Amino acid sequence: MTSPLYTASVPVMQQMLRAMSDVLKKAEDHATQKNIDPNALLQARLFPDMFPLVRQVQIASDFSKGISSRLAGAEVPSWPDTEVSFADLQALIAKALDHIESFKPEQFDQSESREIVLRPGTPKERKLTASTYLLHYGLPQFFFHVTTVYDILRHNGVEIGKRDYMGAY
Repeated sequence: MTSPLYTASVPVMQQMLRAMSDVLKKAEDHATQKNIDPNALLQARLFPDMFPLVRQVQIASDFSKGISSRLAGAEVPSWPDTEVSFADLQALIAKALDHIESFKPEQFDQSESREIVLRPGTPKERKLTASTYLLHYGLPQFFFHVTTVYDILRHNGVEIGKRDYMGAY
């Protein structure tokens, strides 16, 4: 039987990363068709104190690699955040998908008993069970940033809807 933590993480993040990739393709097409500088969308924010679209995609990708790695008991890779274009973001999402798809379901078999330590050795250190980490921290963070990508683009006139957000399931 496949670990419930695998089932609740990897396939879900695959679906949402692919949907986010498709939404970004629509955004790039929108910019081209409307003769909009792509940076207007890439640097768009919902509010001045929020991160721009580029950073939202980077963080969503970071959470996907972190969640899958931690639950599988693997080292979380460090990737530089150097993306500045739609092509860069597509490459980042592809890299994140490749990473999470590299894990086999059986690597999650013992994840329920695994302790996840966030910010180890700092005053903000937090120790969580794997299920608490996934369901109460990791996935909510991941979905927040994926949703914010969608919201920024929709707010800026990209014609996307709920089906685009959800992707194929």
